[in-house]
Amino acid sequence: MIETTNRSEAPLLRFGRVERWLHWVNATLFFVIMLTGASLYIGPLSAIVGRRELIRAIHVYCGIALPVPLLIALIGRHGARLRRDFRELNRFAPGESRWFRARTRGSVRLGKFNPGQKLNAVFIGAAGLVMLATGSIMKWFTLFPIDWRTGATFVHDWFALGIWVAVIGHVMFAFKDPVALGGMMRGYVSATWARRERPRWYEAENQESIKPEPQDTPR
Repeated sequence: MIETTNRSEAPLLRFGRVERWLHWVNATLFFVIMLTGASLYIGPLSAIVGRRELIRAIHVYCGIALPVPLLIALIGRHGARLRRDFRELNRFAPGESRWFRARTRGSVRLGKFNPGQKLNAVFIGAAGLVMLATGSIMKWFTLFPIDWRTGATFVHDWFALGIWVAVIGHVMFAFKDPVALGGMMRGYVSATWARRERPRWYEAENQESIKPEPQDTPR
């Protein structure tokens, strides 16, 4: 006798209010920083926008403000889910490296995040720190030697390019999976999607083991 349950039909909470708030606040700050940075760096765009000193001030202070929402979201009991997500993003489960090979990707049983999302999160976090440090040197340049200022400008420019590539890729992948995107907008995803795309996370949320579906065998 096969047991059936309706529990799998209930939507699963993928991202809580704090996680969603942090994501969209940071996305807004990144959007402003990227646009103002492009306006400062690209001559024709700078001429169209004008108000260069105002754009520079917005760029600098949005960059300085970037870590603040993260620190607020992490502190206290309300940050428990976010801290758990950070631990998940910070490690690869056994066998997850096979996800990077198209031939073996389908056989990997994923947790809440796929390896691409983990690498993207690590890169954005590290790049944010680098951009904050180099941007501070460029802003308060009189406090630093000239070779520091030259190196900071070089590193800042190249990391900015890397962030543009990473963010554009992130947005493209998000639109390719509307269920996952809905999870970041409304918080919930369907159990069907979770079972298919994130089976290890589904197991952890439901405290049950999912048995692989039997494969057809040739007669």
